[in-house]
Amino acid sequence: MTPPTFDDVCALALRLPCAPQLLPRLSAALARDDRPSDELEAIIRIDPTLASSTLRLANSTYFASAEPIDRLSEAIFRLGRREIYRLAVLSLAGRWMNHTADGYRWEAGDFCRHALCRAIAAEHLAECSRQADPGQAYTAGLVCTVGKLAIAHACGAWFGAIRAFQQAQACPWTQAERSVLGYDYADAGTRLLQHWRFPPSLVAAATFQVRPAQAPDAMKPLLATLHAAHYLATAMGAGVTEDGFLFALDGDFLLAWGFTPELLNQALPVVLERARNVLQNRLTCGPVAF
Repeated sequence: MTPPTFDDVCALALRLPCAPQLLPRLSAALARDDRPSDELEAIIRIDPTLASSTLRLANSTYFASAEPIDRLSEAIFRLGRREIYRLAVLSLAGRWMNHTADGYRWEAGDFCRHALCRAIAAEHLAECSRQADPGQAYTAGLVCTVGKLAIAHACGAWFGAIRAFQQAQACPWTQAERSVLGYDYADAGTRLLQHWRFPPSLVAAATFQVRPAQAPDAMKPLLATLHAAHYLATAMGAGVTEDGFLFALDGDFLLAWGFTPELLNQALPVVLERARNVLQNRLTCGPVAF
């Protein structure tokens, strides 16, 4: 018996419902200030769940004025581009991330929980270092490990062999995946983001997340931010399973880009508080839905 081919793994993942292929289109529209709001409305209307989430957030206690609104155009105006973008990322990517899959020993919501903590950490570190765009860093943090879902969905029967190899060799989890399967979750994530037509910067985030020092020079500021965010999210422990603690941290690379232990220690409580505000009682356990 041999593992599924890499093409089979990606093909199975692409057949899962709720894939976030609408996100790159919405991201491009939001990136330009000269885009009219009716164009944003037309894109949001394609996804009924996103449209209803936009209206619900606009009428929430935090954003609402005295008068409730029932028009999507008014909701977009009330929320503003940054909140629309954050909502879209959570709504579109979060639904795909909550599919049940075996292998990594996830509990309900673990994958989405950890991805969101990494996204929040990446956004904060980008704000602090000013080496990457915070919105881009947030999205990269959220979607860079989608390849794990593909492998968990297609290769559940092979996780015993991956686990045994890792324990015998005392190596990073991705090395064990590649040795047993012939590919790892970074490979799968790269293929998926390319298929969904995500921009090159986010494809690079998936490709080089486990070897950031090998990224093209233009991508290294984002990869350094993402690598540091991965460390912070793992240190928080939310949604982290056995594979999460078995990654190779490139400390020299982080130091070269100014992510010192002091900076990371200062960032950790800020990221933890932001994550609590978003996840509330779902920070440590339970399903995550937006």
